[in-house]
Amino acid sequence: MRNVKDQVFAALEKVFGNVTDQYPKDWADFPAVQYTEEENKVYEHTAEGECKSYVRYRIDIWHNRSTSEAALKADEALSALGLVRTSCSDTPDPSGLKHKQMRYEAIIDMESEEVYWQD
Repeated sequence: MRNVKDQVFAALEKVFGNVTDQYPKDWADFPAVQYTEEENKVYEHTAEGECKSYVRYRIDIWHNRSTSEAALKADEALSALGLVRTSCSDTPDPSGLKHKQMRYEAIIDMESEEVYWQD
């Protein structure tokens, strides 16, 4: 499997100062952004020896006021990588912070490194 986790981190880090692949520890700098690779698996093997991989990422955003602007920035950053947003929802958080969860998916051609969405 190709690991695109570093590319996801780099894209998010360009637009956010508080990004981690663990539960955020710094709650003084909003928005706090967590990214998680939920799945990375073989999608298709062809007779010609080509391989495609399916990846799914979850992005969690916390903010003390609103997650809307951060969600738009995350969407723009990950869409530029070829990932497609498949869901976006506000999530109740017992801390009282605004919390949004977004999921992104893509199919990666392992030979050409092309990232694309396939219905």
